[in-house]
Amino acid sequence: MSEISEKIRKNFGSTDTRRDAGLKTPETVVRFDDIVYGTDPIWQSLDVYRPVNAEDGNLPVIVSVHGGGWVYGDKNRYQYYCMSLAERGFAVVNFSYRLAPEHKFPAPLEDTCMVFSWVQAHAEKYGFDTNQVFAVGDSAGGHTLALFCAMCTNPDYRSHFPFSPPKGFVPAAVVLNCAVHQVTVSDQPKDKFSTDLMADYLEHGGSSEELSLVNVSGWITEKFPPTFLMTAEDDFLKYQVPDVVSVMIRKNVPFTVRYYKAIDEKLGHVFHLDIRNVYAKQCNDEECSFFKGYIKI
Repeated sequence: MSEISEKIRKNFGSTDTRRDAGLKTPETVVRFDDIVYGTDPIWQSLDVYRPVNAEDGNLPVIVSVHGGGWVYGDKNRYQYYCMSLAERGFAVVNFSYRLAPEHKFPAPLEDTCMVFSWVQAHAEKYGFDTNQVFAVGDSAGGHTLALFCAMCTNPDYRSHFPFSPPKGFVPAAVVLNCAVHQVTVSDQPKDKFSTDLMADYLEHGGSSEELSLVNVSGWITEKFPPTFLMTAEDDFLKYQVPDVVSVMIRKNVPFTVRYYKAIDEKLGHVFHLDIRNVYAKQCNDEECSFFKGYIKI
């Protein structure tokens, strides 16, 4: 494991612990925990959250793909954020996936495919409306979610892998929060962070073929789902948004871009996960409203 990955695990863990200190499961949410969707009971497990007042009816679904630089994170770090989405009227699936460097690309993409297949297979038990399946992903999780959408909508991309999404499935709409859209490697000092991280994530450290497979923009077609792109003034990945926007314009993909800036505080990378923050609440309200605009009555 690189020094960069070790720092991500240590620093992100400390930050997330402080962010969520004192939070508890709200009385407005019912949860089903530690459901194994693969063969690894630790890294291939998920939770389902539903609003208590939904009774037994089927609900539109949000699947959350967590961030963490491909080397950090799990469903426990995202439970409060995901439960806050459930409070807005959705069944939410919050899952862990296999991390690098222990598991190289495309392990997270394969696990994401497995989760969406699990949703289809367990719709009746957990009250999922499989005609209204949405997804959110942030940072590296947004990257994985975007590649999953490419698998769903671009046969050429799907052909590169021995696994696939549910046949004929495409998310009704997706949200990419502060997402990675493309990665680069080089021997330049300014690219050391990305280069070291890719050495942990990609089997060959970033060969031309690997970099092509993880470049989201290169695989977007006109069938890519409607997308809400979010970034903020102090998000270090905000400069990646214009490229993917230009591709979506050329491909006629419906999209919304939201750039957040506050006058009284800095809104940084994945600020939306801090559910006690007023701007995070605004962001998450707007994103759920975006999804509701694609719910078919």
